[in-house]
Amino acid sequence: MEAAITVDHISKRYGKVEALKEVSLSVRPGEIFGLIGPDGAGKSTLFRILTTLLLPDRGTAVVGGCDVVKEYKEIRQRVGYMPGRFSLYQDLTVEENLNFFATVFNTTIEENYDLVKDIYQQIEPFRKRRAGALSGGMKQKLALSCALIHKPDILFLDEPTTGVDPVSRKEFWEMLHRLKEQGITIIASTPIMDEARQCDRIAFINEGQIHGIDTPERILQRFASILCPPGLERGETGYQNEYVIEVDGLCKCFGSFTAVDHISFKVKRGEIFGFLGANGAGKTTAMRMLCGLSKPTSGTGRVAGFDLSTQSEEVKKNIGYMSQKFSLYEDLKVWENIRLFAGIYGMKEKEIEIKTDELLDRLGFASERDTLVKSLPLGWKQKLAFSVSIFHEPRIVFLDEPTGGVDPATRRQFWELIYQAADRGITVFVTTHYMDEAEYCNRVSIMVDGRIEALDTPNKLREQFHAATMDDVFQQLARKAVRKAD
Repeated sequence: MEAAITVDHISKRYGKVEALKEVSLSVRPGEIFGLIGPDGAGKSTLFRILTTLLLPDRGTAVVGGCDVVKEYKEIRQRVGYMPGRFSLYQDLTVEENLNFFATVFNTTIEENYDLVKDIYQQIEPFRKRRAGALSGGMKQKLALSCALIHKPDILFLDEPTTGVDPVSRKEFWEMLHRLKEQGITIIASTPIMDEARQCDRIAFINEGQIHGIDTPERILQRFASILCPPGLERGETGYQNEYVIEVDGLCKCFGSFTAVDHISFKVKRGEIFGFLGANGAGKTTAMRMLCGLSKPTSGTGRVAGFDLSTQSEEVKKNIGYMSQKFSLYEDLKVWENIRLFAGIYGMKEKEIEIKTDELLDRLGFASERDTLVKSLPLGWKQKLAFSVSIFHEPRIVFLDEPTGGVDPATRRQFWELIYQAADRGITVFVTTHYMDEAEYCNRVSIMVDGRIEALDTPNKLREQFHAATMDDVFQQLARKAVRKAD
């Protein structure tokens, strides 16, 4: 049987960086093939070569029987591609995006509707909404529909579920298995090992080289130290009686829509508090109120001792914040980013100078002091963004899905930084879609339809819901949601 994809000794260099080194692999027709590896391993470069967006320096690759260099036009008609960042036009509606992609491939929505029907029906009620206003899960479904509308033989998915909640991720992989049954070959990269386990075979790539190709079970076992690092443990903190976040009956309405519906909770100093919920549950709206960026419609709240309704500017001065999209300036050097944010937080010049050197040494970034941030690997940017957010030693730091798209080993290193911050008395308020990270929190709340449906330690939540893992707890609660992630 002829392979769907054959890669033979492909190499690619960007200046001094050798992104791919003599990479060889083959993908069988109709299989789901996974590509896994740390940030900067070469996954996206290989995807771009196979989808004819990038020329290799050496070696050959054949996709669907066509050479990626000589027959690129034929390949582009026969493959679907969903890059890491959603390939959607944010200002076009759902319907307009799908129509556009169909037109590009000289087809129509009607002609291939059966192929995307199961996926598209879930977002069809929002067909007049602009893509930029959709939740992560909805964008993902639309992007997959757009990649499939011309009925491709082979589908390339580059970390397609980054920033998507566990329920939507599970639905997405169920869709992929249905597409496989229709004979479509799928090659997907993912930093999530539960997703890697759903592939027929996986290739482990690191530093531009393939180190092994086999069943998921064998690869994950062989490279366990990188792909499945051991969990973290943290004892009880010594700051149990001081509350730094107190919320009582907090609500936020947009017209007749109640985004956050009478939530109440308290968070202690030095506590790591997990704030979970499916896309559209109300987490981001709640976090915006807690950060002083949005005034509550009703209810009361105090953060770092200041009232959310009347002292929002004081709240902002006493917290740190790290968003999903790293709040660093890409065109500034590492040290310039640190100095800029420290200045914004009102730190003195001499203190900034001393603490900058200490921070760079602690992170192992001393040699990258003058490097432009855009040149750093994703995991490095993430560590720097977190360190900058707590550089002024705030009482609380808010982390909004800080580890999205990052490999397991780097995520573990990031959580070591979180533990160090908590041990210094900084309260960490974190949202995440990785349920193994929920296990690292002292306590976890889970939001459904704007309300907090569960709040306790991970151990007690598992007991309460008779669940083996926090993922099981989350699935049980999130599936009760009435409103959609819109």
